[in-house]
Amino acid sequence: MSTSLSRPPHTRPRGDATFHAPVPSRRGMGEELRIWWREIDKWLLGLVLLLMALGTVAVAAASPAAGNQYDVAEFTFFQKHIVFQVLGMGVMIAVSFASRENARRLGIVLAVGMIAALFLVPIIGEERNGARRWLELGMSMQPSEFLKPGFAILLAWMLSWRLRDAELPVLGYATLTMALVAALLMLQPNLGATILFGGVWFVLVVLSGVSLVRIGGLIALGIGGMTAAYFLYDNARYRIDSFFGGGTAFDQVDLAQRTLLNGGWTGSGLWLGTRKMNLPEAHTDYIFSVVGEEFGLLACAVIMLLYVAIIARALIRLVDEENLFALLAGAGLATLLGGQAFINMLVNLQLFPSKGMTLPLVSYGGSSTLAVCLTVGLLLAITRRNPFLEREKPGLKDLFGGSRPGGSRAAEREGFL
Repeated sequence: MSTSLSRPPHTRPRGDATFHAPVPSRRGMGEELRIWWREIDKWLLGLVLLLMALGTVAVAAASPAAGNQYDVAEFTFFQKHIVFQVLGMGVMIAVSFASRENARRLGIVLAVGMIAALFLVPIIGEERNGARRWLELGMSMQPSEFLKPGFAILLAWMLSWRLRDAELPVLGYATLTMALVAALLMLQPNLGATILFGGVWFVLVVLSGVSLVRIGGLIALGIGGMTAAYFLYDNARYRIDSFFGGGTAFDQVDLAQRTLLNGGWTGSGLWLGTRKMNLPEAHTDYIFSVVGEEFGLLACAVIMLLYVAIIARALIRLVDEENLFALLAGAGLATLLGGQAFINMLVNLQLFPSKGMTLPLVSYGGSSTLAVCLTVGLLLAITRRNPFLEREKPGLKDLFGGSRPGGSRAAEREGFL
């Protein structure tokens, strides 16, 4: 009998000896969990869970006002929020188990799917308060919410191509993607989301290492876009004029500010607030004002500091990251969370025009809560790190190095070589 037929499986001849190839073994669930716990950023996860817990208390405080507005039982929204919080945490933890490669694939597929959904919104979308932003798919879904994490990862993937070929027009690809998304959003219209997406695009383009001349051109392009929105969209012009012209007692932003300041430093106490009962969307867009009235400005400061801590922790985790895609994707996802949070808080403080934007991880939401938890899950997956592996050098120092002397090695780490 020939040697090839009698050879045991997983072996091949090597000279006079027999080489036994390693047999791949599948990890059990317990082993996967131990690896996840070793690699996950526990500080980041803890800060997120703490903010979600505070959000649950805030929705409990706002639920009577929302129930009064929508003529339902006063704790209806609180009960629904608990369900979506549990589902959201499940999504967040499940996604955080993904490898960076799988997180990248998920983000790209999500971005392509949600951009396709945005084409359907003006045709079959549901209209609310003069805007058509929602699709009814068994439950009300806002495609732009799920596009946010996918958009950040898609742009990070595009901009990381520069490691493969410095001559690739990655800036052009990223800009065209941003222009397409902005056009689809303004058809709804959704100026707030357009500004947030534009901010993510700008941060990632800057981090990818473009020249100062191009950055100046991008700033001019953004100013031109805002000017065009003011003259072409009545909704944008009304919000901007109301902001600069000063509010009245009947404006939502003015009501929000009055509610926020009504509790003083320590608040009136849980369910003892009165101004919140006249505040539209107290459980979503203006929940920060409800926190101010019932728990005080000190509680508002704690929430603000938690957002700062989450962003800072994510950036600290990324500061010595060698993988350009991971650096850009993590920074983009952190920008999404921080940008949306601070826009919402500035609106409640009457320092920014009303945008109809929720406070992530705090506001009530169905699909929006799931989308935010998906964003956090992707951020946790991107920032996972084996604590036993040493870094060769800080990634940010190498980011703006022009010719990138270690470019071939960096490209190999990115999977291009």
